[in-house]
Amino acid sequence: MATSLSASIDVEASPAAVWAVVSDLKRMGEWSPQCKKMTVLGGDPKVGTRTINLNKRGPLLWPTTAKVIRFEPERRLAFRVTENHTIWSYELEPTATGTRVTERREAPGGTTAVSNVMVRLAFGGQRNFDGELERGMNATLAKIKAAAEK
Repeated sequence: MATSLSASIDVEASPAAVWAVVSDLKRMGEWSPQCKKMTVLGGDPKVGTRTINLNKRGPLLWPTTAKVIRFEPERRLAFRVTENHTIWSYELEPTATGTRVTERREAPGGTTAVSNVMVRLAFGGQRNFDGELERGMNATLAKIKAAAEK
């Protein structure tokens, strides 16, 4: 398993405009091919905010929960998924023409045994799943770009 996967895209919009899209976690289902719904508990996101997520891949549906662990307006947002210990993050960097957005999925201590079994049995193995996640990141970033550039 790759301990870190990432993808980046350049957006022709200010960091503030991109942040407005990225930090609206309730809209994650519009961007992500796998996370179909993210319910934010307790108001606007900040460090410590918890979410309940519904994920889908083909006929499979499964819930997860997450906690926001980094929240720096116009710079970075990250949340840790409780069930598999992965950290998903978005980092914004100003450029001459707008903002570079990098999405990362990190598993610094590896993922849980249950997650590893599910990846092997239901998702075609780690290499296949990592490739799918990278393609999903690129699709997510393309949708974030389109929304921010409107």
